[in-house]
Amino acid sequence: MKVISPKVHAILDYLTVIFLIASPNLFLLSDVASKLVYLLAVIHLLLTICTNFKFGLFKVVPFRIHGLVEFFVAFGLVTAAFTYFKHTKVDQTFLTALGVVILVVFILTDFKQKKFR
Repeated sequence: MKVISPKVHAILDYLTVIFLIASPNLFLLSDVASKLVYLLAVIHLLLTICTNFKFGLFKVVPFRIHGLVEFFVAFGLVTAAFTYFKHTKVDQTFLTALGVVILVVFILTDFKQKKFR
């Protein structure tokens, strides 16, 4: 069941960017993980403002492509957590949780909705 509309997804995206910017200090991430999270925040903001949905500004990226990018980011975060960051438990836990949350949002979002209310 797809319970997240494109409008709600857009709001979640902007909240995610704020969360990502605050996360390195909130969770005391390592320097490498902090840089990764800040980079992800910038990329996520750019993707969000360029997506064709309710709160997108430029509307050049189709919403389905936005979803695919998020899917691969989620997969990449979990993979990085258990490979590169496996020796730093805080980083590993944070990146795994972030990847899982992004994947859950991907699964619950209605990417096929025609009208973006």
